[in-house]
Amino acid sequence: MSNTEQTLSIIKPDAVERDLQDEIKEEFKKNGFSIVKEKKIHINKSEAEQFYKVHQTKPFYNDLCAYLSSGPIVVMALEKDNAILDNRQLMGATNPKEANEGTLRKKYGISIDKNSVHGSDSVENAKIEIDFFFKD
Repeated sequence: MSNTEQTLSIIKPDAVERDLQDEIKEEFKKNGFSIVKEKKIHINKSEAEQFYKVHQTKPFYNDLCAYLSSGPIVVMALEKDNAILDNRQLMGATNPKEANEGTLRKKYGISIDKNSVHGSDSVENAKIEIDFFFKD
């Protein structure tokens, strides 16, 4: 029985600024992900606030929203078996200093804030996040 899932991935402004999107997309493909939807966009702060609403009580919320809306991002729906868990393992720890060797954040992340990639953390959130960027 296959457990095909979709997860949202965002290549964040720091990585787009350094023109790493093709390299990062290659990493996803090498790890068995299909990119089923993709677009490069620049969201405004209120859209970022809506997207990160789940974190609005956290101290880093405002900085997070300001950062996500600070430049172009690439949003993608990735698909494969166990996509959510596999993507989180591929991304590595939120803090690039703590991320394992070979993970995206270890390779490309600059700091805990500018950690280059975002990925959904659950099946429910993946659906919400994909719908947020790819409303038909």
